[in-house]
Amino acid sequence: MERLSILYASALYDLAVKKDATKVFLEQAIMIRDSLSDGDCQKVLAHPQISAAQKHEFFSTAFSGKIHEDLLGFLFLVADKNREAYLLSALAALIDMIEQSMNIVTARVLSAAEYDDNKADTLKKMLSKKLNKDVRLLLSVDPSVIGGPYIYADGYYIDWTVKKKLRDLAANMKEGCTQ
Repeated sequence: MERLSILYASALYDLAVKKDATKVFLEQAIMIRDSLSDGDCQKVLAHPQISAAQKHEFFSTAFSGKIHEDLLGFLFLVADKNREAYLLSALAALIDMIEQSMNIVTARVLSAAEYDDNKADTLKKMLSKKLNKDVRLLLSVDPSVIGGPYIYADGYYIDWTVKKKLRDLAANMKEGCTQ
């Protein structure tokens, strides 16, 4: 499955470079991925009784005039070949390829509370300086981390969560009791 997704992504990347539209393809691939990643949408796209023509109509209604014609053509091709299972992974691979070529990294940040714009901007600047890349933040909230962020960016893991500190403290206390 991964091989076909990479082939689709590579073809789209080459097309984006050829047409000098990598930034446009990046923004629109993210929009398409985010729009189609809903579980209900995936069920509809994978449903065997929904024809390719109906899927074309769905894609046209959702994206016509909003995305590059080559990306829309890709969506039609996926529907025609009945390869909807590869769609999101191909888009993810395309996004990764373009971000790599543009020296952009996505930092996934998990925290107990939402970041305001100032806090997010400060974190983005700090990570950009540390990684020497442009950073795009993907923020999510999980109250179970109690406080502090968990960050994954460009192969680096940073866990400053209160939850981790409590686990470490408990492990240290347990270790101290056994000595």
